[in-house]
Amino acid sequence: MLPKFGFRENAHTADWELEVWAPDLPGLLEQAARGMYTLSGIQLQPGIAQSRTITLQAADAEGLLVRFLTELLWLEQEQGLGFDAFSIVVDDYYNLRAELQGCPLAHLDKEIKAVTYHNLKVSNTAQGLSVKIVFDV
Repeated sequence: MLPKFGFRENAHTADWELEVWAPDLPGLLEQAARGMYTLSGIQLQPGIAQSRTITLQAADAEGLLVRFLTELLWLEQEQGLGFDAFSIVVDDYYNLRAELQGCPLAHLDKEIKAVTYHNLKVSNTAQGLSVKIVFDV
């Protein structure tokens, strides 16, 4: 039986695929972010945490997932930031508000170019939600 929250890398031909699961959509978004950072080999500099607030809206869970992870990639690539503390709220209309705490990057093994919609489908399971996300690297 899988733990309540989590992620794991799946074998994929050319890109990276991450399988993510959680009891609810905010948990799924957090686990997807943590999994994306793990795939990239991100390590944060120790020190004073920096805060960021993200507000997004999408038509569905898949769109919100892609927009959220894409925003995290932008913060990583343009501002050199990664995050390890997440407080995420999503309403019934797929409006997201995320309070993030993190630090500048100390190390990055491999850059992710983009979050894709390839076979992206958030599914209901007996334990909550699950999704497989393909990243272009």
